[in-house]
Amino acid sequence: MALSISQLAKEHQQFIFAKLKEAEQHLHPSSTEDEELVRRAVFSVRNKSIAFERFNPTTSILYAIVQDVRPASLEIDFARETLICSCPQDKWCRHKVGALLALYQYFDSVQNWSATWRAQKSVQLKTLADERSPESWQTMADEVMKRLLPPGRVLEGYGLSAIRTDALERLRRHMPFEREWQPLYKLFMELTILNTIWRHLNETPGHSFDTPYMKYFVEQCVHGLEDTFSEFNARSRLFATDPFYDALQLIAREFLVERQELFANRLQIYMLLWAVIFYEKPRREQELEAMIVLEHDNSDVSFHAVKLMFYVLLQKEELLQANMTDISIENMSDLFELAIFAKRAGEFASLTTILRTMLPLLGPFLQEVVPVAQRAQYVRNLQNLYEEITLNEDEEASLYSAFGMHGLQPFSFFLIKKERYEEWAALHQVNVSSLSYLEMCGLKDVLQGAPATVLPLYHVYAMSEVEQKSRMNYKQAVRIWKSMRSAAKRAGKTAYFETYMQTIRAEFKRLRALQEEIEKGNLV
Repeated sequence: MALSISQLAKEHQQFIFAKLKEAEQHLHPSSTEDEELVRRAVFSVRNKSIAFERFNPTTSILYAIVQDVRPASLEIDFARETLICSCPQDKWCRHKVGALLALYQYFDSVQNWSATWRAQKSVQLKTLADERSPESWQTMADEVMKRLLPPGRVLEGYGLSAIRTDALERLRRHMPFEREWQPLYKLFMELTILNTIWRHLNETPGHSFDTPYMKYFVEQCVHGLEDTFSEFNARSRLFATDPFYDALQLIAREFLVERQELFANRLQIYMLLWAVIFYEKPRREQELEAMIVLEHDNSDVSFHAVKLMFYVLLQKEELLQANMTDISIENMSDLFELAIFAKRAGEFASLTTILRTMLPLLGPFLQEVVPVAQRAQYVRNLQNLYEEITLNEDEEASLYSAFGMHGLQPFSFFLIKKERYEEWAALHQVNVSSLSYLEMCGLKDVLQGAPATVLPLYHVYAMSEVEQKSRMNYKQAVRIWKSMRSAAKRAGKTAYFETYMQTIRAEFKRLRALQEEIEKGNLV
């Protein structure tokens, strides 16, 4: 049996090396838990607790039993390059590592492997966590990230989120016990990991930022930050946390100014931090001065947008207006993010200034800059922003004109609000959709305010069904006519509807199926 296992190990030497390398990257020698896992795996090999029971040459699966507190069974699938263990632990467990080392011993020293792995340990993460300083937290993050992201490693796009999640899981094991410190620790690690991954992508050739994976990664980071923000108490802080906020401010500035690519996403994250976390006026003034100094040092950063953000935060209305006099269509994306930022920060005077400045260029921006697939979402977001301010009638008309087809629903509600019911009906006669969409656009409100205006609209929708010339469409036309009858009754035009239905029956007297459906519907 020993000879056959020895031969098997040598035949699959490349697989064993690759899996142990994967385990090395996942298990961190500075982590007490990971160090204990490897120690017990090595002990199981020395104690001969791993028994290889049988090998199925057809499926290339090796079956093993590990004698532990609770025995565990393993399947090593050489064909699919997978290891499956019966224990409940996710990813790497001591049984998988022990089984690989039990095979590894046939062509190399397990003790040398263990010593090499432990030699990578610089300092215990637990020791760093106990020190509680920005420098120790930074060192903890660096320790974890240098294992997951060695210099020169080219990351596949799908691996970005996995590395972030893995790093956060490792670091959260050492999170402070005090509740008031936990959100700050989470935020520090979220931002540091994001900054480190982004720096690695910038420094390593072969990475592309224009991928769905990168977009998903950024969205995941933003959601992670927003979830952490919700845990912060409303402006009550310990004096001892001040150095950590200073360190966070520097990390945020480094992420915005020193990283490259996807500036709009970097600015979005930077704005999030300054809207929620850094609320002290002296700190904001200090950051604005720092940005003015850095303005001529980096062409990738739109310092104009950054300065506008601080004018909003510091309520410098005159400077905000003065710096938006020469806005072009190229600046609209930045202004859109700035408007979202002003709303989040609760600066509604600045929000009004920004949105009024955007209004004349909104149409060209939506038609020429925003991709077709994203226009509906942009219109919804813009509608939510403009609902926060007061516009006059001309400005509202200009807004909905800029929205175009994607603004049909908000424009419908605008017309209802102004009680311009005939224009509402005419709008939907020109843009024929469906009854369900009409209801989403306020059909019930129009029926209540001016039911007579809807009668011609019902006729248009019923005729579009009749033209299809199938019994299913005839049934739908009858349903529309029933709604029309209800509207006519509400408008006091029952006689008009009866005359209308007689005219319809006379016009389509050759369509026997339609005549039958009209009779079934008791419309005459």
